[in-house]
Amino acid sequence: MLDLIKIAPSILSADFGILAEEIRGIANDADMIHIDVMDGSFVPNITLGQPVVRRIRQATDLPFDVHLMIVNPEEHIDSFADAGADAITVHAEASRHLHRTLEGIRQRGVRAGVALNPATPVCAIEHVLHMVDMVLVMTVNPGFGGQSMIVEALNKVEAIAALARRNGLSFDIEVDGGINDETIGAAARAGANVFVAGSYVFGAENPREAIGVLRAAAIAAAESSQRTQQMI
Repeated sequence: MLDLIKIAPSILSADFGILAEEIRGIANDADMIHIDVMDGSFVPNITLGQPVVRRIRQATDLPFDVHLMIVNPEEHIDSFADAGADAITVHAEASRHLHRTLEGIRQRGVRAGVALNPATPVCAIEHVLHMVDMVLVMTVNPGFGGQSMIVEALNKVEAIAALARRNGLSFDIEVDGGINDETIGAAARAGANVFVAGSYVFGAENPREAIGVLRAAAIAAAESSQRTQQMI
């Protein structure tokens, strides 16, 4: 578990005027770059599209974790894969044919992820857990960065981790929303191993140091959780 801890800075909180420079500045410390794609329909904000992904692909070799917060995501899988996505995550709430959409992502040779909004129950994705590389649990209502974590959403992380163990499945559990040095421990103890952090990283005086703080806190919490489980 500890060697699987990953920090994924979200460029939603970066300075878009110097985006490539912002990405290069954390390239040696982050594990992947989280890219939030919003269409103003599924969520009340509009961010970026394939041309930006294609352009910043030139700035780093880090994996691109593309999170599609858009309606009809199945129509855009190919274009984001072509632009340089290494992982594509779609929302259970937005995909009319979730199984087919995930199959389409896998056929493109990129990692397939499924996301849940805070109000969506885990049962909405149980039927596709066997075919995903990652489950993304939103711990804020999607659309804007800088929000406080909805702590109750971590109950879903625990439930998903339990389902994975019970069914012998292996996938990353990613948490997105309100991640900082005070909240990442609870997310790690719940069972998450990938942590999306936007404003905490890019709003820091030293983003590289901020990533290190997050990683250390997540590892400490995961180690503590492992010791507790071994004692039970």
